Amino acid sequence: MIPADWMPHRRGEDDELLGYLRPVDDRFRPVTVFGYPLGDVTDEHEARQILDAVGLSYLAGRWLLALDGRPEPIAVEIVEASPERLRVKNVDFGFEENIGAIFTLDVPPGDALRLQ
Repeated sequence: MIPADWMPHRRGEDDELLGYLRPVDDRFRPVTVFGYPLGDVTDEHEARQILDAVGLSYLAGRWLLALDGRPEPIAVEIVEASPERLRVKNVDFGFEENIGAIFTLDVPPGDALRLQ
């Protein structure tokens, strides 16, 4: 679950949640709606600009998911993302599970997930 001290950032025209500003000392790191970092620690204005520029495009990309007991991460796509829950599906034909298998991850996902 997203911590209470993270500041939500919404798109101006439709009030859609784009992500959060995660406090780091007296600066901020822009993160996705599920807490994945989208940029370096910066001032509030720059962090908001990063979230506006990226929008929700990160939801359409491929990600890599690290699994316990498997040396290589697998390719996944996001099927559901919110401040409470993240669900991804397997799109890696080299993984022994069925294509489309769903994994539910903690929010924020920590080191388990990264952009491909």
